Amino acid sequence: MNRDFLKDKKRIVVKIGTSNVTHEETGEINLLKLDKLAMVLSDIRKRGKDVLLVSSGAIGAGRTALGIKEKPTELPIKQACAAVGQARLMNIYQKMFSEYNQMIAQLMVTKHTLTNDISRQNAQNTLRELFDMGVIPILNENDPVSTDQILNEVFGDNDTLSAIVAELVDADLLILLSDIDGLYTDNPKVNTDAKFIECVEADSLEETSDFAKGASTTWGTGGMVTKIEAAKIATKAGIDMIICNGQDVVDVSRILDGKNIGTVFKARIDA
Repeated sequence: MNRDFLKDKKRIVVKIGTSNVTHEETGEINLLKLDKLAMVLSDIRKRGKDVLLVSSGAIGAGRTALGIKEKPTELPIKQACAAVGQARLMNIYQKMFSEYNQMIAQLMVTKHTLTNDISRQNAQNTLRELFDMGVIPILNENDPVSTDQILNEVFGDNDTLSAIVAELVDADLLILLSDIDGLYTDNPKVNTDAKFIECVEADSLEETSDFAKGASTTWGTGGMVTKIEAAKIATKAGIDMIICNGQDVVDVSRILDGKNIGTVFKARIDA
């Protein structure tokens, strides 16, 4: 498949999930990967493109900092972990992006932010100004005060959130960094006969719901189901979306060079 059209993308939203922010074995923040991510996104910004990062991992970062070994089940504990982890995560991002002389900004949103007309407009105006200033916004749901994502009722580890934000900022590409190479006809981790799907056209998107499976990692909360939901939101808004493996975050740059990486979900042409 020819993907030269990706070279022309001007505003990109990148979502990185908990399974890519942290080490699977320990839950500790993956410093090497986040450093590479900061380098890649800073370089993309220096190419004259707007970039927004939707980052998960606050609860995981907080629980390891607090010495909580088991994944918490009680909501107040999860929210406390998020409060600690978000500060820790942003401190790391700040240090890493500064190494590449790239300014970042933090935005915390709730369901209300994106559904209330006034709050939505304010968020949109803020993000547009940040783009104009050459800043890379880093966005997450405000877990310490909002339970929607924690209960996995709305955003699904930020998959759906990233699509809503991509629509909010008039992005033309959404990249979801996952723990597998893209969409398969079945879960490739349990079915070796699963076939990779290189491209999903807008008119066949509904059919892919049958292929979606829940999260397979210990630390994440999202799965292919929420990624398909994100694709429905993005493509309906006229935004191309790609699911790819976040193991090598340099692939984000390669995607913008037109390389054949991940599964591309084509935007509706009538959007």
